[in-house]
Amino acid sequence: MPQADPTVIIAFALYLAGMLGVGVWAYRRTRDLPDFLLGGRRLGRWVTALSAGASDMSGWLLLGLPGYAYAAGLEAAWIAAGLLAGTYLNWRLVAAPLRRQTERADDALTLPEFLARRHAGPRRLVRASAAAFILLFFTLYTSAGLVAGGKLFATVFGLPYPAAVALGVAAVIAYTFLGGFLAVCWTDLVQALLMALALVWVPLAALAAAGGPAGALAQVAAVSPHLLDPFTGRDGAPLGLLAAVSLLAWGLGYFGQPHILARFMAARDPAELPRARRIGVGWTALTLAGALAAGLLGVAVADPPLAGADTEKVFMVMVGTLLHPLPAGICLAAILAAIMSTADSQLLVSASALTEDFYRSLLRPRAGGRELVWVGRLAVIVVALVAWAVALDPDSRVLELVAYAWAGFGAAFGPVLLLTLYWRPMNAAGVLAGMFAGGITVLAWRPLQGGVFDLYEIVPGFLAATLAAAAASLAWRPRP
Repeated sequence: MPQADPTVIIAFALYLAGMLGVGVWAYRRTRDLPDFLLGGRRLGRWVTALSAGASDMSGWLLLGLPGYAYAAGLEAAWIAAGLLAGTYLNWRLVAAPLRRQTERADDALTLPEFLARRHAGPRRLVRASAAAFILLFFTLYTSAGLVAGGKLFATVFGLPYPAAVALGVAAVIAYTFLGGFLAVCWTDLVQALLMALALVWVPLAALAAAGGPAGALAQVAAVSPHLLDPFTGRDGAPLGLLAAVSLLAWGLGYFGQPHILARFMAARDPAELPRARRIGVGWTALTLAGALAAGLLGVAVADPPLAGADTEKVFMVMVGTLLHPLPAGICLAAILAAIMSTADSQLLVSASALTEDFYRSLLRPRAGGRELVWVGRLAVIVVALVAWAVALDPDSRVLELVAYAWAGFGAAFGPVLLLTLYWRPMNAAGVLAGMFAGGITVLAWRPLQGGVFDLYEIVPGFLAATLAAAAASLAWRPRP
């Protein structure tokens, strides 16, 4: 591993300077809260598509997923298949309707604000409840990114883990604080391209080192032939139905991810979203395939073998083993790009919930634009510090933290949003019932896992939210 190599440090420094430069540029274009939270709804199709993809995938794409593929082989392809299907369906079913309806709902800037304005009923309760779920699950989600950043900085620079996490927090806060949504989206564009480059470059280098596809497959099979079978685990045990459903069910999470939905809301023109969909789905397919290939090829080239939480370092180990310092620095910067592209989005959505759905809605309805922008900037710092405290455990697994938060958002908001967009009887009672049923089911399910409960919590959470939202909407019919 190229620890503290001057070339790697220079690559990191140039990358961070570029991201901060974008933050300064966006700071000059941020005049009011709509600019800070949604960029004034002026994103083109390339920025919309790649920003949505980059904010979706996070550090788990270059750490968690390759680590899973390294440990379990082609079993990890089930997650990738679910995610690719979910990406396509989210663009197909949600993107354009959400963009149009949020603008009609008095130009709603956040998901809680949209759900409250879209339905008659206790609007403040809807906004506050939705914002509370966002803050709860984004604390976990953002901490996953900071864990990934801590592992990266600790590996590259040889820093103690707490200091490495603190460095990652400072880097993300800097340009998110300055530029808000525009800075986040334009840096996401660069970060998405860098991630795609790294996930093509490293697998190709691994193939060359292993003697081509045939040699690589032979070396992986020599470690365990079951790694090449998507229907078995590494130990040869067959993949059960519940396990396959759990892995595919990751795709359900897309319909409720506020940081991805915000990109749809910020698109310049709904008519551009079909072309953005093709760009976004293509990028997702390429990067998921590269992450799976990197993890599987890591079995052939990682020496000594990795175990436990260290399996999530397989991509970094491959970079240090296979590449010279300059390309290694670029590919390691891609990991930082993946981490920052999601953490910044999560911080901004959390800050939006605090600013728009708590501060202005409940405390200062007449607050001015500049005041709200600065409240949003301070909220970025507050949420980042809370997530930093959660991320200080060095044994945390990125994939486990992401899985929990992903399920929470998918269950709490996915059914509610789909019913809001497509089912006329949906109302505020249904929104509240669906959010609480989905969110609480996810929180309660994990301690029960085992046996018949050995199912990814997004599945029971999604079902519970759908049934509760439909039943409450039919039972309570507000007066027009």
